[in-house]
Formats: sequence, structure tokens, C-alpha cells
Amino acid sequence: MYDVEWEMNRLITLLKQEQSQDGSWRYCFEGGIMTDAYMIILLRTLKVNDEQLIQKLSERILYRQEVNGAWKLYHDEEDGNLSATIEAYYALLYSGLRRPMDKNMQAAKAYILSKGGIHQAGLLTKTMLALTGQYPWPNFFVPVEIILLPRTFPVNFFDFVGYARVHMAPILLAADRKFFVKTKLSPDLSELFTQNSFRTVFNRQDLDHPFHSFLRSITDAIQNLSYLPHQVHNLALQRTEQFMRERIEPDGTLYSYFSATFLMIFALLARGYSVRDPLIIQAVKGLKRLTCSSHFMAHVQNCTSTVWDTALISYSLQEAGLSPENPVIQKAAGYLLSRQQMKYGDWSIHNTSAPPSGWGFSDINTMNPDVDDTTASLRALRAITSKNPGYHQAWQRGMQWVLSMQNADGGWPAFEKNTDKEVLTMLPIEGADSVSTDPSTADLTGRTLEFLGNHAGFTLRDGQIQRALQWLLKNQESDGSWYGRWGISYIYGTWAALTGMRAVGVPANHAAIPKAVQWILSIQNQDGGWGESCKSDIVKHYVALGSSTPSQSAWMVDALIAVSTKSTPAIEHGIRYLIESGQLHDWKVSYPTGAGLPGGFYIHYHSYQYIWPLLALSHYKNKFGNPF
Repeated sequence: MYDVEWEMNRLITLLKQEQSQDGSWRYCFEGGIMTDAYMIILLRTLKVNDEQLIQKLSERILYRQEVNGAWKLYHDEEDGNLSATIEAYYALLYSGLRRPMDKNMQAAKAYILSKGGIHQAGLLTKTMLALTGQYPWPNFFVPVEIILLPRTFPVNFFDFVGYARVHMAPILLAADRKFFVKTKLSPDLSELFTQNSFRTVFNRQDLDHPFHSFLRSITDAIQNLSYLPHQVHNLALQRTEQFMRERIEPDGTLYSYFSATFLMIFALLARGYSVRDPLIIQAVKGLKRLTCSSHFMAHVQNCTSTVWDTALISYSLQEAGLSPENPVIQKAAGYLLSRQQMKYGDWSIHNTSAPPSGWGFSDINTMNPDVDDTTASLRALRAITSKNPGYHQAWQRGMQWVLSMQNADGGWPAFEKNTDKEVLTMLPIEGADSVSTDPSTADLTGRTLEFLGNHAGFTLRDGQIQRALQWLLKNQESDGSWYGRWGISYIYGTWAALTGMRAVGVPANHAAIPKAVQWILSIQNQDGGWGESCKSDIVKHYVALGSSTPSQSAWMVDALIAVSTKSTPAIEHGIRYLIESGQLHDWKVSYPTGAGLPGGFYIHYHSYQYIWPLLALSHYKNKFGNPF
């Protein structure tokens, strides 16, 4: 049996060795096979014959195929995921490395047809298929003129959150022309259609959906614009293209996202750009640079997680005892300081008074800061600020930016303030309730409170803290948990809420805390750990995984440590699990505990198996000692 300090030292040594020369940590931000499949499809469509990359990506896709022919997004996803299977099937055929009659391709085809065929796929999959000539564009769509509506209009383009807008804009441009590109090598996917497969994006029963009144209100507003119809339309196309181009990062990607960049390339083609245009060439290069190594195979990340990983690792190492003067911490601080964003981005549309000073998620992200990465970076830099005026000024600016991002309801969003119009969540678009808006969430609110309480000196006497606490208490579930948006799911939200409440001085006997603790204890596994299924993110209630994961177990141990005055059997059982799980090398370590799109995109952070156990073990040792 290893003790707490032994495991902490093992993790510290490992993380020190993994630091890059520039002070960052560059772990893989691993999703499913969607980005790998789309990259193959994109390269073949553009006739970019990078055979080595196509083969490596195909190998990863093939490796992840299930026995029944399907592909999954997470280990315990019933029998497979239809959209992922369609994407994998299409990409493998387009790669030229597999043929329709191959046994595994026949199995994939049978699975797709058993689930109702291609028309049952998700919206992003259908959009990709439409762009490549494999699926008909819908007869009606959100008109591109929406971008011209004033922000005073009840629903306008800028009511959508930024990451939704950068995906919408290229889709609107391509859909306006019903644009697609098909090549001589394009596979024939017609066999994936069933007899009733031609109901495009929206089903007939959607005709009475509130979406249509939404469309009518937009159409009426457009007709009242003081331009001739063709002038309005051309202006909208120009404005949408301009919007898109203004958000291209220096590396060529759109907003640093693979998915948005993929769509942008087709939108540029729809606007008449050549495949040899520098914008498209640079975009493809940017996408290629997103390739990382996952289990000795190539994977194209949707974006990098370098700032997030670096901030969390630096902070966890300091909590584990590394001095701020340690070269590892100094190098990490220098990297983080270089990534503070000093330009006005889309966040300022709804937050007009604050100067820029936040941090983003990715090292290639220069214009899209978020609250979570900013507080994570500020935690990592806190101990250095007292001895370095430059860091102190950056830290103060960052803290003021975080405070300025508080929503009117008292909670904190991820990216943009007060972008939470309920009508946008009712659109008949897959995941509209999660991807259209950026409302307050328990994880963002709790983690911001933890930062403000433990690292910025805020207490219950502060008005902003009181408003945030009221929001958290109002949004506690009846079983005592909280739902977390950006991690899986109720475990993540409950950890963030409890640690945040305790940091600002909420007493441990406050009614909300024992209720949450009772819930935590009720879901602890026999091995001492905790594990929650990605299904929770879809059904919006807790679903047990049936096994424990290191990151989720660390979150629950850390929550119990925060609310306890002395160690308890549940905490010690959890600590033993964290120590023993450090030797695991199975699916539980790589189970995705990061959330992107419910039912569509989940993330396995390669860093999480080190960060969160180290942080929980450090908090345990610092508070209770090392009895093992």
C-alpha cells in the first residue's frame, strides 16, 4: 500500500518531466472520431493527398470500431452512436483504405440502417453530408439576413453565444446557395437512405414548432429593413463573410475550433474562393497542427487545451508543495502571462464596460477568453504576484474581468455575459438547449466563488458573492446535487458548488451542504471511488457509471475535504482509491469526463488523471496529514 506522499511525489515527478520548453503542458484534448473523420473527408474533398495523415487517422477510427460495427462516443453508450458511425463509415470509404464489401464496413452499414438510416443523424453530421453532396439541403433554413437585424430586435444573431455564431455563420453562407462539393472519389452513400429518408433536417411534425414563428418574425423584420430585397441579401452575405473572416486566428483556424474551421472552408468555397486561396491553405495547415498522439495513434483535436492544462497543473503543483520560485512554476507563469488576452473580443458585445484581460482555453486562441480559464490562470499566478509588479498588474486586471462577467441572475457563464434567451433553446436543432446560449452554470459559478474566496479575499459580506450564492442555492437539485455543464456532470457541478460555497465562508452546517454530502455518500462505489456516466449529460439526472474514474473520484474527495473538519471513513476510502488508481491503465482512466455537446461530443483530457488526484491528495495532506 502506497501512502499519500508517495503518490503525490510520483505525480509531481511525472508532471515535471512532461513540461514543455516554453513552460506549458501539452496534453491531448481527445474527443471521439468526428474530427478524424471530417479531416479525411476534407482532405479528399480538397484533393490534398496527405496519405500518411489519412492512413494514421483511419487507423484510429478502425481501432475504435465496436464488434457490432458501430462507433461509440463513450464506453457505456448502449450499442453505438449513429452519427459517429455514419461519419466513420463515410471517412473510411473516402480514404480508399476500405471498400463497401469489407466485413467491418458491412457491419457498420447494417448498424446505420438498423437505426433508421442516414436521415436520423445529428444536425452537424447532416450539414457535413450536405456540404459534400451526400444529403439534400433543407428547403427552409434560418435566412442569412438574420445578421443584419439590430441588437434591439427581440432575437438577433448576437443573442447566440460566440461558439454557436462561428458555426452558424459558415453554415448560413453555404446553405444560402445549397452549396456542395463532390469529387470523382466521393463514396456512394445512397444505400444508407431508407425509404422515408428524404425529410432533410426537420421532420414534418416540426412545421408547427415555435421555430416557424421565430422564422416568420425574422422574415417580417428583414422586410422592414430600408434596402431593396437583393441589396439586403447581398449585404447579409458580405456581412456574414466579414464576421467569419474577422474571427480567423493567426494559425488560420476559425475561433481555434476544428469544427468551425471545417465549415468555414466550405463557406469560403461557396463564396467563390479557390481551393488554392491563402485563407483556405492556411486553414488546412492550422487544422493539421491540431494533430496529437493518442495511444500511439494520430488524432485531430477540436482545439488544444494548453492554457487550461498549464494553469491547472501549475496550481496543483503549488498546492502539492512546489515553491513559486521553483523553475517549473516560474516557466509556467511566464507562459500563462504571455497568453493573457488584451484585445476586445465577442465577449465585449454584452459586457461593454470592462477592459480585456482574460485567458482562453487554447494556446492558439487569441480572442475568445472564458471565465474558467481566467480563474484557473489567476490561481496559478497568485503566489507570484506579491514579488513581481508585472504579474500583479496582470492578475488584478484578470480578476476585474472575471467580476465584470457575472450574469444578471447572479451566476457566471463560460464565455459571454447575459446570453441566455430561452427562446433560442427551443429551436429544433440538436443540442440547442446547450449550444445556443451561455447561461449561468453551477460549475462556473462554484469555481469562480472558490477562486474569489480562497485567492482574492472575498467573503459573504460582498454583494456579488451574495448574488452568486442565491443563484447556487436556487439551482440545487432536489437530491442535493448540482448539474455541471462542462464536466460530467452532477459530480462535477456538486464539487464546484461545495468548494465554492465553503471558500467564501458558507458554514458547513448550512442546510444545502449536508444535503449535498448525503448525496455524495449515497453514490460512492465499493472501491472507494466515484463514477458518473456521460448519459447524465443527456437525460439531465444522475446516471451511475458502475465503475470509478480518477478525475470524478478526485472531485468528490475534494468536495468532502472542503466541508469536513476532520477526516472521515468516506474520505479515507476515496483517498485509497486515488492512490491505487494511479496504477490503472484501462478504459476507466480514459473515460471522457469533460463535456462539450450533450449526446454529441465528450472529452478525455489526458491531463485529468494527474491533475485532480494530485489536487485532492494535496488538500487531504495539507488539512489532515498523512495517516497511511
